[in-house]
Amino acid sequence: MKDEIRNEIKTLSSFDAVKAKIDDWFDYYNNDRYQWDLLKLSPREYYQYLQTGVYPLPVYDPEKRK
Repeated sequence: MKDEIRNEIKTLSSFDAVKAKIDDWFDYYNNDRYQWDLLKLSPREYYQYLQTGVYPLPVYDPEKRK
């Protein structure tokens, strides 16, 4: 985290602004960031995939490219 938002935090002038930035980053990291270990899905998408069995991303099919 510190490597990704370090420069942005340096420009903020209040504790509340820093806290809001960190909260936003945690929300992104835990809910929206794609992860290889979760089948290239975000945690939110992966949970939905486990519940429904429907993979939300298009699957590459080389036969369709011909």
